[in-house]
This record gives sequence, structure tokens and C-alpha cells, in this order.
Amino acid sequence: MAEQRKKLRLGELLVQQGLITTDQLSIALAEQRHNNVPIGRLLVRLGFVTESAIRDIMARTIGQESIDLAQVVADPEALKLVNQDFARRNRVLPIAYDPAEHVLTVATTEIFNVVAMDQLRGMIGSQVEIKTLLASEAQLGDYIDNFYGYELSVDGILKEIETGEIDYESLQAAGGGDEYTQPMVRLVNALLVDAVKRGSSDIHFEPEYAFMRIRYRIDGVLETVRSLHKTYMPGITVRVKVVSGLNIAETRSPQDGRLSLTLNGRPVDFRVSTQPTIYGENIVLRVLDREKSIISLDRMQLADDALEKINLMLARPEGILIVTGPTGSGKTTTLYSLLAQVNDETVNIMTLEDPVEYPLTLMRQTSVSEVARMDFADGIRAIMRQDPDIILVGEVRDKETAEMAFRAAMTGHQVFTTLHTNSALGAFPRLLDIGIQPDIMSGNIIGVIAQRLVRVLCAQCKEAYAPSREERQLLGPSADQVSFLHRSVGCKLCENKGYKGRTTVMEILVMDGDLDELVARRATAKELRAAAMAKGYRSLAEEGMRRVVDGTTSLAEVAREIDLTGRYG
Repeated sequence: MAEQRKKLRLGELLVQQGLITTDQLSIALAEQRHNNVPIGRLLVRLGFVTESAIRDIMARTIGQESIDLAQVVADPEALKLVNQDFARRNRVLPIAYDPAEHVLTVATTEIFNVVAMDQLRGMIGSQVEIKTLLASEAQLGDYIDNFYGYELSVDGILKEIETGEIDYESLQAAGGGDEYTQPMVRLVNALLVDAVKRGSSDIHFEPEYAFMRIRYRIDGVLETVRSLHKTYMPGITVRVKVVSGLNIAETRSPQDGRLSLTLNGRPVDFRVSTQPTIYGENIVLRVLDREKSIISLDRMQLADDALEKINLMLARPEGILIVTGPTGSGKTTTLYSLLAQVNDETVNIMTLEDPVEYPLTLMRQTSVSEVARMDFADGIRAIMRQDPDIILVGEVRDKETAEMAFRAAMTGHQVFTTLHTNSALGAFPRLLDIGIQPDIMSGNIIGVIAQRLVRVLCAQCKEAYAPSREERQLLGPSADQVSFLHRSVGCKLCENKGYKGRTTVMEILVMDGDLDELVARRATAKELRAAAMAKGYRSLAEEGMRRVVDGTTSLAEVAREIDLTGRYG
């Protein structure tokens, strides 16, 4: 009787949600009397509702996350922990394993199967936490066969390709369910999983005369991970283009695309760019990993006074806040972190980006592109009619965009934007160069943040040493208080690099009446710097040195990213 109530409950839920009619439910229940099949499966079989709709409504009802296995890429590490017989018998599919956190993520159709979960704990050890996601009945069986039935490690797939013949033409159709029979499909998936696990920000597929080089950008530095014979190039190129929605027939002009996958148990987006070269198409995938990239300000390891300055700027009701730095210095991430501080239901945040990198709730995000025939200036003009409180303009590139951004700031909006300059004080001559008058800048700029990303020394293997005379010179006035610094060594934990992860070095210029007056009368950089320093402004070089002295990073790493030459003497 309880089972019957449960079956009816799912049917009633689907009727309440408007996904099926009462007539369709009656037909399914009548059909069920003849063959004892779960009501959900019957409704799918009859074509009244999709498998994913049932999965999502069940997940909402029991307060669980659901997962679409069609978007999941297999994780060989997770599959090693659970044998195939157990997975098939208990309807459990391991999809991700995080060794650092000791978390195994599994997809299942029976979230509350306590016996199966207990057996699984006994198999993998009690120290591993199990995270369950609700999968659909039909998908689970198919994907258990797929994930366990084929080789999934990069080395294993390469061996499989070398020993067997691969038909590259048939790869063009490999966007469907039969893709696990295609080693090239699994090879691309395995490389993406490997790159995300190692914390890459970009994946490069680079064609050379006789081979293809695969490089990952980890902590801002490119490193070669594989070199494959040129015979692999067509298959990899076609597969990447198919999944990112690019034209596989077009090889002579650049293309841009996007793809979304569930890797290591979480959604990861990739921005794909192709560029024709003399040896074939060069492909770069930018990894957009929301969970890793957007972090709150308090997790950025900023000094207390820096956090105080940022909060002071965010408290200003109108004006422009500018984040500057070269490409790849984390400007967009900082902007998102600032917006996350003020993002709630009481404000309307609207963004213009090229393109939107991280979709976020509550924000209205718009991509500007030539295809949409909308540039930043047109976008700001349109957004002003949408009753915004805060506007994010991806980048100020020209006079028209800058004028519109300042107009928005002057009419009572908070505007966040980025600019390409080397320092916070460099923002003023850059805006002058674009064509913004000093009296417009004066009073409308809240503040400028200039930043760089530096690698963090591996806590396991960094070593202390006594600084040399030249290094003491670079340290400046604080040299007398410093008895030792740290440098990189390299160990197994950091893959012998000596560094693990990156941190932000920021210089923050908070504008006030005195500085506004200097800007309005076109004061020299020297005058501006002296006035700012009197109010507690510290340059990038000083902030970088603070990170060197406290052992976060090395002097060599700071010198690689920040100009320290002005600190001699």
C-alpha cells in the first residue's frame, strides 16, 4: 500500500507541475496493472514525459541534487574504487574522486539505499566521504556499461589507438550515444579531465610539422604535458570542434565556441578558440571553473587594511571603480568577487561582457559581440533603461565606451570596469589618452585597483635562506628586520615546481577630494604618487615585497610579475 502511495505521489507531482495531464496518469496507472513497472519508467516509455523531467522533480522532492549523465566525463580514479559488479548490482556509478578532500561522488537512482551505501563505505574505507547525486533510471544502466566497458586513461587510450585502426571520417558523427566506442572521443575527454584536475586555466593543442604538442597553463605558466604524432591531429581537432559547436568544414578562418561538461563531479565550461597556422589549426580551451575561480574577498588573503579600503569603495553609492592589470592578471575574477559582495535581491546588477564567462544568479548578464551588432557603448545605453543599480562593463577600450560609463556614474550608478594599464596611477593618463577630460574624471572615480597574480610557494618544500646584499637592497627600508626569505625547491606534492596555487598582489588607490583636485588640474604622476602615499597608498612593488617577507612567495616570482627596478638605492 505504501508503495502504491509512493507511485501515485510521483504521478501527482507531475500533474501538479503541469508536465502530464490526469488522463495521461490514468493511462499509465492502467498500464501498470498489467505489468508491474515503476510509474516513472512507464510514463517515459509511453512518451508522456522525459527521463530528465522525472529525475529533476524527484531530486527537488527529496531535496537532492540531480545530474545529467550525458554531460559527465568519466573519472578513471573514481572507477578504480568501485568494481563493475557492485556498480551494476546496486545501481551506483562513481563519477568523481577528489583525493585532497577524500570525497567520492556517485550517481544513483536510489538515494536512500542505506545497505548499498554501507557496503560501498566498507569497500572504499570509512575515511572517504560519499556524495550522492540523483541520476535517471535509463541513463544509469547505459553509462555503467560505457564507463566500465572501455579504457579511460590517457596512456591506455593512446595504446588502444596505436594497436587499432581509427576511421577519422566516422568521428564527425561521434556526437551521439555511441561515442565510447571511439577512442579519440575518450582521449579528448581524458585530457580535459586531467587538465581540470591539475588546476589548468588553459589547454593548448598546438600543431607542429610532424607532431602535436599539448600544453596546460598551470598557475600562469605553460608546460608541455604530451607530444603526439601528427596522425592524432585530425581526430582531436574534429572532436573538439564537434562538442563546441564549431564548423568542422571551416579550417581557414578563426572560430570561437563554447562547451559545458561535468568533470570531477562539478560543471565546468570551456571557451574554445581555433586559429589557422601553417601546420593546421591551433586550438586553445580556456577553462572556466566557477567553483575554483570565483572566490569571496575574505578568501583572497588580502591584508586587513586592503579589505577595509575595498569595503570603503563599495560603500560609495555612485561612481566608477576600475580594476587594471595585464591580460591574465585576474581582473575579471576580482570584479566578480566585488560584485558577489553586493549581489542580493535589493539591487539590480547588470553586466556587459565579451563574452560572459561565469553565469551567476540574480545578475542580468549580456554578451557583446559583432554578431549581435552591439558594442559596449550601445549596451550601456540600453542597460540605462533597465533600472540598474550597478553596471559591470567588461572593458573600457574606446572613447565612446568610456564616455557612456562615466555618464552612467554621473547619473547615480555604481560602475565596475577594467582597463589595461600597468599601475593604479596609470589609469589617469590612459583615460586622458582615450579622450576623457580631467574634470569628468574628477569626483566620478571611486578608486583604482591594480593587480598581478603571483605563484604561492609550496608549503611542503619551501626553504629559508639568508638574502644577499642585492636582495636586501630590493627589500628597501624593511631589510634590517628581515633575517631570512624563502625560495622554491620542488617536491612530489607540487610536481617538483616549488609552487602550488596563486595569490593576488593588489595596489589600491582610494579617491578623495584632494586627489580629485590633483586629477582635475592635470597634476604630474609624481605629485599624484606623493599625495596618494601620504594617504597610505602602497605600490605593487611594496605589496609584492610584503608577500615575500611573510613567506607567501619568493623574490624571483615577484620580480617575474612586478617591476622592482625602481626600488634600488
